[in-house]
Order: sequence, then structure tokens, then C-alpha cells
Amino acid sequence: MSDAAQPTAAEVRAAAEAVKTALDRHLAAVERRSGEDDPAVYEAFNQLAAAAEVYDELLYDRYDEVTPFEIPGTDDSLPPYTGPEEPNALSVLIRRDYAVAEPQRLLAQAQRVEAAEDEGTGTEASGTIHGALGILFGEFEADEIASRHKEFGLEEGDSTLWVIASDEAPEPGEWLEAPFDQVDPQRVVCRFDVSAVFDDEIDEDIDDEPDDTEDEIEDAIEDEDLEPLDADR
Repeated sequence: MSDAAQPTAAEVRAAAEAVKTALDRHLAAVERRSGEDDPAVYEAFNQLAAAAEVYDELLYDRYDEVTPFEIPGTDDSLPPYTGPEEPNALSVLIRRDYAVAEPQRLLAQAQRVEAAEDEGTGTEASGTIHGALGILFGEFEADEIASRHKEFGLEEGDSTLWVIASDEAPEPGEWLEAPFDQVDPQRVVCRFDVSAVFDDEIDEDIDDEPDDTEDEIEDAIEDEDLEPLDADR
């Protein structure tokens, strides 16, 4: 960045003051919170995160310094909640991804279901993957398939659950043609995500830690003047 484009000291100080103000607002919202998912706290959190990000950038551009703060998930967070404070209805949106890891197991399970029904139709829908999926998801609840996915030859992928507040329940059949087209993220009360990405992050943190166990054992042997045990003893 050129010197001409650098922020002024006054701009950096103004950004710092904005962080202080956002901190006060966040604390006040926490002190007045009405529940675990209070939208006022959520909004104050996002405002604090945004103010801290601006300050961090200006501080770096002006003084080549950074802050020790890191606000997780600000880029992927939902927008501030603008739905009803006392919802009269709610919608639960669930998405679960699976990979067909063992097609033969999937087909075998569908054939068992088809044979048990024995409707005598002469059709064999279970002979194809898409037909087998239709049979299994028609026979079992989605939650049961989620808990028994390995039995059906499936491998879990990402999943997410969104709870969306509404002023009133929709009319029967109102959204069936396009159930996910009119989702307003600002009415999401809460969401829960499951992904192998999170597990990978934990594994990376563990892998980054030095494994000093072997070195510690060797040091202990040297300190105590001990000899490793003979395997033949």
C-alpha cells in the first residue's frame, strides 16, 4: 500500500473508539439477554466483530501492527435476526448429504423391504440405485436412516439444520412446489452444522503439537542411567 493510501492516525483512533462502543453494546446486550439465542446478543456480536475487523485492518495498514483478537466464523455467520420476537410458527429445514459407499448393500436392503411387502406387482424397483433409494426412504424415517446409514451402504457427508421463525403457519400445500426457494436467512433462529471439516481442523491442531514422548523416554533413560529391557527376558 502506498503512503498516500494509508489511513490517518485519526482514522485508526476512530476505529478503536468504535470497538470500545461495540464492546459496551455487546456487554449490555449480554446482561439483558432473554435466552440462549437472544437476537440482540447475536446482532451485538456481529457488530463487535465488524468493528474489530475494521480496526485490525487500519491498525495494520498504518502501524504494521495486529490485534490479538480473533472472532470465529464472522465471514460465514448469518445476518442479524429480523424475525418476530415471539414466533407463532416455525419451520425446520434439514439437509443431510450421503455418499453411496456400498451399492450392493444398498440394493440388498431395498430388496429385503420389497420382498417383505410382497405386493405381487411384478416390478423390481430395487434393481437400480435410484429405485432402491426410493424404497428405503419411503420405508424408513429420515432420522432412522441417519442413525443406521452404514446398514444401508451409505456414508455420511455434511449436514445442517435450520430453525426459521414465522409470524403464522403457511397454508397446507403453499410451499410444496418450491420448499427451499424462499428461505429468509434473517429469520433463522438457530442453526446446527455437522461436517468432517470441523474434525479435520481438530486433527490438524493435534498433528501440529510436537510428539515429545519418545524423546522424553530417551532422556529419562539417560538421566536414570537405565538400559532398555531385553525382549528375551
